[in-house]
Amino acid sequence: MRVNSGELRQRAAELGVLVTYWDWQGREVTVSDDTLAAIVAVLGDTPPPSPGSGTAREAAPGAVPGAGAPGADPGAAAPVPDRRAWGFTVQLYSLRSLRSWGHGDLRDLAELAAWSARDLGADFVLINPLHAAEPLPPVSPSPYLPMSRRWVSPLYLRIEDIPEYPALHSSERERVTALGEPLRAASGTAALIDRDAVWAAKRAALEVIHRVPLSPARQASLDSFRVRQGRALDDWATWCAIAEVYGPDFRDWPARLREPRSAEVAVLRGSLSTRVEFHAWVQWLVATQVAAAQAAARAAGMTIGIVHDLAVGAHPGGADAWARQDVSVRGFSVGAPPDEFNQRGQDWTLPPWHPGQLAAQGYRPLADLIAATAGAGGGLRMDHVMGLSRLWWIPAGMPPTQGAYVRYDGEAMLGVLAGSAAAAGAVAIGEDLGTVEPWLREALPGRGVLGTSMLWFERGWAGEPLAPQWWRRDCLATVSTHDMPPVGAFLTGSHVTDRVAHGLLTRPENEERAEAAKTVDSWLEALYGQGLLPAGSRPDADAFTAALYGYLARTPALLIGVSLAEAAGERRSQNIPGTTTEYPNWCLPLCGPDGSPVPLEDLQSSDRVRTTARAAAGPLPEGLEGDDAEAGALATRMDGGLELVVDAGPVLVDTSGCDVVREDAVLEQPTALGVRPEPAISVEVVLLGVDLHGDACVSPPGIDLADVAAIRRTKKRVEHGLREVRALNALAEAGLGDRPDPVADLR
Repeated sequence: MRVNSGELRQRAAELGVLVTYWDWQGREVTVSDDTLAAIVAVLGDTPPPSPGSGTAREAAPGAVPGAGAPGADPGAAAPVPDRRAWGFTVQLYSLRSLRSWGHGDLRDLAELAAWSARDLGADFVLINPLHAAEPLPPVSPSPYLPMSRRWVSPLYLRIEDIPEYPALHSSERERVTALGEPLRAASGTAALIDRDAVWAAKRAALEVIHRVPLSPARQASLDSFRVRQGRALDDWATWCAIAEVYGPDFRDWPARLREPRSAEVAVLRGSLSTRVEFHAWVQWLVATQVAAAQAAARAAGMTIGIVHDLAVGAHPGGADAWARQDVSVRGFSVGAPPDEFNQRGQDWTLPPWHPGQLAAQGYRPLADLIAATAGAGGGLRMDHVMGLSRLWWIPAGMPPTQGAYVRYDGEAMLGVLAGSAAAAGAVAIGEDLGTVEPWLREALPGRGVLGTSMLWFERGWAGEPLAPQWWRRDCLATVSTHDMPPVGAFLTGSHVTDRVAHGLLTRPENEERAEAAKTVDSWLEALYGQGLLPAGSRPDADAFTAALYGYLARTPALLIGVSLAEAAGERRSQNIPGTTTEYPNWCLPLCGPDGSPVPLEDLQSSDRVRTTARAAAGPLPEGLEGDDAEAGALATRMDGGLELVVDAGPVLVDTSGCDVVREDAVLEQPTALGVRPEPAISVEVVLLGVDLHGDACVSPPGIDLADVAAIRRTKKRVEHGLREVRALNALAEAGLGDRPDPVADLR
């Protein structure tokens, strides 16, 4: 039955579809009838879950606690860092060492985390999604268009770290070595990352290692892993085995195999049991190395560790879409309406989840996914967290500009995110850049979820750079993201050149260049005003980069993310939204400003990287207070200077008059951490010049006794200061400096 436009729009609104929206220029846009008709047809008669309604609460008992979800705990909140922390953000595949097979791996991640913690005082490493790709080449390059978000790509495995590798016969080991040799050589070049070659070699190596019998303990570990992961792992391994025969898009499979619970799939699973077992085994190996990276990060002193990224969705023909056809919507993709940097909008080619069906299942699919991601490290970042309350649906065959927002129960889904993170003890970060409903941005901190503030987007009412003191506290502050040009490109305007070359502008080039230059000039003025650059100077890219990160350090943001690419001097964008094969998205290795590769080993001696890290790890701004502001003590050593940060701001401590030294205090686990202080003294004394163990509170010069008392009440937090001694001693162990004599320094 045909309906008129008014009836259509009313029905769409009843189903939770926004019939109008406000664009990035503040204009109200009316959604077309064609778009609304397509969405109404697929949503059917299922009403949208209203915020806080009983729809979700009454379904699927036992789901992860969160508002609107079954077993809801109104107080569920993710753990929030109790002090300022900074860390690198990195596209892991681009970070190669001289031992990795042409593609960054989990050993590289562990070593980056350990080095940046011990040497630079970093507390986390935020990485791109490690989601699983196709089981056979060709492998899709985008980390944000995976076959499954639930499982990890074995591209990130370090083959030599598999425990069965040493048990290989000499001839087998020679074969594995030969497989990796050309790829290790490629890691020393600036050539594009060849995922197909990398996966072909690693897959062949895994087939060899798979033939090595497991020890009883290892077999028991694998068996336990398979039991814990249950049907989800069986579905993934089965999809992989079938994809090896019929291809990675289940929509092209024989009709009888497109339904995961069909009798035909059960029969085929049995006949392909060897391949199913292989893919389950591979996921066990990956999970082990993921856990090892987190353990290495924490052992090196990181308070958070590895922060894993969760993409918005998965490939419409992949494993997740096959196994979760009960919630996945065909004929639509998720994207974003036009914005300042993507003026034609974005189509991510990811199928959305049906809001009604998701609610009917008590949000269990979302809860399982978030729990798996949060449990893999010390934190998770949810890409496009706005999708918890609404998503931009684009009907098949239409451009991104012809989409519409479809609502979800944001309260319930935010509760699932917070509850899952709380259960895992993981920090939760929501990427809330772009068009965000005000209520969601206000609700995030109430659930312990940090937002994301990107420097280029932070503007005041008049369009000027937002002054540091007005930035929000509960966020991860960054200069850019993986979808943005690096600082060097902004400074030269090369990012405009790239967008012109690929036809991505919707206004004349001269206007675009004028606007880009205006943006840079406005930030230069802000940096001059903060004393971060000499007034009137025109900095080079390195100085501009360091100054911008210094600006972030003056904000109250709890977390500061430093792009490793920007710190290394990279000038190219990892991804240019709106392009596909015309630009090598997600395939660029980490390089310096001259285009030469920067392997992991060179980062440790890079003055450019250290300067940027030092800027980001600058002292907390005066007046920054948190929930435990009275106990907000953080000690770091930058360039040999001892700095104590208390709730009143940074205070440089003159410890020359302080003789509070305990000769009997010994570091915990010195051997495991590679820390052997000589002589053994109180770590608290080294870092703070304050005796926290004794009955008396002794104040070193320049520190008020009240501040000392506040610090003393939180002795448990002094463990964060262990990074100082670890870093100094690690440098000495590596021959990069003399072992410090803390007692002499204090006296």
